[in-house]
Amino acid sequence: MENNPKSKKLALTLYDFIEMIIIAIAITILTFMFAGRLTVVDGPSMMKTLSDKDVLVVTNLGYAPQTDDIVVFQQPDGRVNGAIVKRVIATEGQTVDIDFDNWIVYVDGKPLYTDEIGNPEREPYVNYDDFEGRRMNEYDIDFPITVGKGQVFVMGDNRNQSTDSRSSAIGTVDERYIFGKVLFRVSPLSELGKVN
Repeated sequence: MENNPKSKKLALTLYDFIEMIIIAIAITILTFMFAGRLTVVDGPSMMKTLSDKDVLVVTNLGYAPQTDDIVVFQQPDGRVNGAIVKRVIATEGQTVDIDFDNWIVYVDGKPLYTDEIGNPEREPYVNYDDFEGRRMNEYDIDFPITVGKGQVFVMGDNRNQSTDSRSSAIGTVDERYIFGKVLFRVSPLSELGKVN
């Protein structure tokens, strides 16, 4: 029986193609195991920035929490189940105070956002639309509060539909339980891209 050169070439091409697919899958799996992971947003607490069921890529590679980062964490004691997505407002040693009537968050005595002359300004990512004229929810944490060692203070962007560090159900978050920082959204495809 003769070897057909075309068949042999086709077999080698097919072998190369399958090998590339296996390598790509292995690299993808290793990347997500060591550098990142996927998580799904559950609920409206991060509207308008993120929506319920958005799929996010999260990384913890060399990560140290910073103000304004959107992070994913869990609670070790099970007070809240599953992965939780919130925005870091303050880190270890910083003091947080809130003007609940005017929706202004202060860190170390300064508003998070100010205009050109230093007047307090609304945070650009917060959902104010549905709550115009209403007071920000207070929950049961007394303010001002100083963030403890190895902890962060987090809040949802949809402030009146978010259980966050204003509530003892979440409280300040131990950095050891942070999965990482949200890098970008992969689903829905219409919203694909970096998350701020």
